[in-house]
Amino acid sequence: MDISTKGQSLLPLLFKIITVLLIILSLHSCKKENWINRKKEKTTTQIKKIIDTADVLLDLKKRDSAYYYFNKVLPLIDPKRNPEEFVYTLMCMAEIQHFKGNPIKSESYLTKTMPYLEKIKNRGYKWTVYTIMANNYHTSYDLKNALLHHQKALNYTSTTLQRNQTLHNIALVYCDQEKYIDAIEIYLPLLAKHTTDPENLNIDETNYAMVLNDLGHCYYKTHNPKALECFNESLKINQQIKNQEGIMFNHWFISLYYLKSNPKYASKHVKLAYDISCRHNYTTKRIQYLSALVKCSTGPEQKKYALAYIQLSDSIKEVRLRTKNQFSQIKYDSKLDKAENLQLKTQKAENKLQLEREKNRNIISYILILFILVILLFLSSYLILKGRREKNDAIYESEMRISAKLKSELSNNIYNLILFASTENLESEENKERLLNNLEVIYSRTRNISKENSSILTDENYTLILKEMISEFKTQDINIFSSGLDTIPWKQIDKNKKIILYRALQELFTNMKTHSKATLASITFKIKDKKIIVTYANNSVGTTKNNTALKNRLQNVESRIKTINGTLIFDTYSQSGFKLSFTFHL
Repeated sequence: MDISTKGQSLLPLLFKIITVLLIILSLHSCKKENWINRKKEKTTTQIKKIIDTADVLLDLKKRDSAYYYFNKVLPLIDPKRNPEEFVYTLMCMAEIQHFKGNPIKSESYLTKTMPYLEKIKNRGYKWTVYTIMANNYHTSYDLKNALLHHQKALNYTSTTLQRNQTLHNIALVYCDQEKYIDAIEIYLPLLAKHTTDPENLNIDETNYAMVLNDLGHCYYKTHNPKALECFNESLKINQQIKNQEGIMFNHWFISLYYLKSNPKYASKHVKLAYDISCRHNYTTKRIQYLSALVKCSTGPEQKKYALAYIQLSDSIKEVRLRTKNQFSQIKYDSKLDKAENLQLKTQKAENKLQLEREKNRNIISYILILFILVILLFLSSYLILKGRREKNDAIYESEMRISAKLKSELSNNIYNLILFASTENLESEENKERLLNNLEVIYSRTRNISKENSSILTDENYTLILKEMISEFKTQDINIFSSGLDTIPWKQIDKNKKIILYRALQELFTNMKTHSKATLASITFKIKDKKIIVTYANNSVGTTKNNTALKNRLQNVESRIKTINGTLIFDTYSQSGFKLSFTFHL
């Protein structure tokens, strides 16, 4: 293999380089993607864990603790990526604030959810947000906005229960606006559409009894005698389903109905409502009922209820103060948590900046890799074309060399042989002998030319082939000595280098035999610093440094040595001989 195949031999190397670059790029991208995915997964798991904890506490009515965990998880949620978790967390915090009697803070949380309501698919969340906001307005006696937001909530109801509850809430706003007729127009269709769902009996019956009680209240306010019928029917249902809170409200409204017409009977129902409030710890209602009992009672009984009212009132003040202090502690913890959240946000921003830098570095890496790939492809194409061109040049030079050899060594001999055969008597034994000798010379020279351009074996017999080639140049007049040939580890040497070495030595000996008058030549092989050094010398005369013809004849040898990254040195020019050496790596 000559330099003509050098470009083609580099192709596998180029493909390997490209493959390695693509693998490195792929591994880098996978590593980055895995790192981002792991971070997202870790954050998502952490968010879910905290929200689950808050939900459990909320179900257990431990609202302060639930609020703490909701407030803790809020900074971890990215509203753009997880809008549902963001809305749900703010919604729960707003509900807790509403229950605590802080509608302003509750509304501030709900306002933050507005930009993301359209991005979530859960209609229940939208319904809850507008319902809590409406209840905040209702608590603040902003009845106009309360009605507006209940009507908005009505657009997002997804179940019959939600729709009925919203309509009930609207009717309650009408009652506070003293629009009792409008409220009755809502209550009556709700009662008419009432159906019993075996799977949700208590829930459905509870709502039905509540609507009946509120309808009775509207009838009471409009002096409709049907009020007592509604109260009694609601009481009957609540007693059947054992809804103590509903029973308590029924007794209270019945007492209001009889307060003017029969105070003693009214006092009986107030006592029943008061007993239930005591058993189930409905504190705010208990003080309301005690106030009514003080008004309805006389004598020692009145004094007893008055003392109980004062004691309960003081107890409520103490509890509210304790709750306020507890909530202050939660606020303090919330501040500490905010500081921690601020640190998390800072870390998040730093991570985002790091990712952005990583992204920019990746873009630059992609551009550099693409640039390198383009250069490699261009270089491979260039080397292939150069190899083909040099291969064609080598073929042309080989053909010209063969042509020149045929012309210089055979043409005259063949012409003389033809002339001899045409002019001499071939019947003569002497002439026959001369003819045969001339044919033998032509055959020998033809065989030598053929060997010079034939393929060369580079297997384990390479040493023998090389020795055979050298020995062919030995004659009676020319002696050739070789040394160190067997010390070279030919199995470790590249096939192309063996061929180049064979051709270079062949040309040196051919030049010696053809153009010099040398009678003695030597060829020495040795290894030094992982390099093969070949030294050639002969005793030709008239060799000088300015011998241009000699240098031209050896130019092809020099070109061959350069193809294997070797160096050729003309060591000596003298009247007594010629010497050169060339070196190449193992």
